[in-house]
Amino acid sequence: MGKPRPHKKKSSKPREKSVLGPGGSISKANMAQNPSTLLDQATILLQTGRADEALVVAQQALDLTAENTTAQLPAINLLGEINVELGDIDTARNCFLQAVQLDQNGSIPESQGGGAEKFLWLAQLSEQGGKDSVLWFEMGVASLRQTIQSLEGKASPEQIADITQKKAKLSNALCAVAETYMTDLSWEEDAEARCEALITEALIVTPEAPEVLQTLASIRISQLRTEDARAALTRSMSFWKDLAPEDLRIPDFAVRISLARLLMEVTMEFEALEVLERLILEDDQSVEAWYLGGWCLFLLAEKQQAPKDATADELAESPRHVSLDASREWLKQSLKLYDVLQYEDDRLRDHALELVQEMNKEIGEDDESDAEGEGEGEDSDVEIEVDSDDEMADS
Repeated sequence: MGKPRPHKKKSSKPREKSVLGPGGSISKANMAQNPSTLLDQATILLQTGRADEALVVAQQALDLTAENTTAQLPAINLLGEINVELGDIDTARNCFLQAVQLDQNGSIPESQGGGAEKFLWLAQLSEQGGKDSVLWFEMGVASLRQTIQSLEGKASPEQIADITQKKAKLSNALCAVAETYMTDLSWEEDAEARCEALITEALIVTPEAPEVLQTLASIRISQLRTEDARAALTRSMSFWKDLAPEDLRIPDFAVRISLARLLMEVTMEFEALEVLERLILEDDQSVEAWYLGGWCLFLLAEKQQAPKDATADELAESPRHVSLDASREWLKQSLKLYDVLQYEDDRLRDHALELVQEMNKEIGEDDESDAEGEGEGEDSDVEIEVDSDDEMADS
């Protein structure tokens, strides 16, 4: 599971009329508004995909608080998020660093622009990664622990919901640190012990969080404890697989892509395919989902197994042939979308092409033209040098 982005609530509000005047300037009416109103407007603009306009409005809010340093915090944090959305990472990082100077321990309430969020962003935007990311994550974790402790025991529905959200953020941050110790800091002598302590706390905080259970599975895989990893993944899926598609408890798309990879790694191909088929129904433009589905079906073919939905007529030929034929279709769709969407993962493309070429040699080419689904300008007979399948798993 990749490092989680700090949670941003999706707005259910309709797209509002732009607060910008002619030429992109702030209108005189908005000049007279207070910073809080401007920040609300900037937030709506950001959430509705108008980050460039949000930048102007948020900067105006910041300018109006120039004489009150503490009051600048909400605007500075929002400007950081806007710049992340715009791809200006250096400016975003500087915004969050400035916010840290004003709230060094995250003790200022979130309602006043304080809290853990800036630390979590800096952990993910760190240029050094490794220990530097861990340092920022730990500052965010400390802030979240303090906030949760101060809220515990308060029984109002709003406060309970707030505690639940903060616990989820805390456990995700703990998992992100554990993943750093499994990757960038795996050479540290205490890496395994740190991972165990982190995942134990995360499970105590949110015992039924699918993302946390996936991280547990990843740790167990690294320890070669495959059966324990399978058990963790099975439990992770049990909390959401029977929910309706619109249920908010279903993990994000990217989390389930990661889940599919983990399932394939522990040879749970049927479960992985079930996850991927559901993802395709949600977004049939996902290059990675189509690619992983094709690869998963290829792995089933290697085991002489067919998909669960194979018909009796199809199985009369051979389970391997059925899976190979389905695998090729998934991979060709992935390659077609790769070109259309100008996807940038060359290793994914090369591995998909290698698999398609291998299947063409075994079961013969299908009736469709080679160019369709295999990349513009690609020839199915061209030899392609690619990394091993195991290395492709990490792409």
